[in-house]
Amino acid sequence: MKKYLAEMIGTMVLVLMGCGTAVSLGCDPINNIPAVVGTALAFGLAVIGMAYAIGKISGCHINPAITLGVALSGRMSWKDACMYMIFQVIGAFIGSAILFWLTKESGMEGTGANDLQSGVSMVGGLIAEIFFTFVFVFVVLAATHEKNGAGNAAGLAIGLTLVLVHLVCIRYTGTSVNPARSIAPAVFQGGTALSNLWIFIVGPFVGGALAAGIYKIFDCKKECNK
Repeated sequence: MKKYLAEMIGTMVLVLMGCGTAVSLGCDPINNIPAVVGTALAFGLAVIGMAYAIGKISGCHINPAITLGVALSGRMSWKDACMYMIFQVIGAFIGSAILFWLTKESGMEGTGANDLQSGVSMVGGLIAEIFFTFVFVFVVLAATHEKNGAGNAAGLAIGLTLVLVHLVCIRYTGTSVNPARSIAPAVFQGGTALSNLWIFIVGPFVGGALAAGIYKIFDCKKECNK
């Protein structure tokens, strides 16, 4: 149960800090570049912090797409994977609820929900979420490999990769690469963020599954190198 609660707390922190920064800075990928950089850093730093806080308890997935990739890679049971995802979504709702209350109290609007940005089609947004989630989860699987991973530096590598992904992808979808991070803010914010929510669930899951499949090519026994 501890690892499930750890995932809940970690996802809550990710959503509150990441989405909270986006709202506080008024993240606009066209007219407010400093806010884009700040938002990207907030998400990455949240992951780094949580990686060292709960990594030894749960592995610090705090993202259903990562959990799917890990499960498909055979590193965890499907029972644990399902429980991780449930508690991740719960944590995201807690973080979004706190943010929703804070924004209402301060006269601001929005909860940092993902949505298609200006000029981006549904297909374009879906492809962006698939590809950037693939990159992110691929790095996660590689960095956390038991034998060939980054060891204690894994959290740093993963967090910095998330910063990089946000810097590129915010212009297209606001950057999800994480279904839990998208579900809760969209429910509170409503509107097109909610009607387009499927993109930010399907895209990251497909990207996570693709990353697991591709990484298996590299994560093989010595015979594969002959």
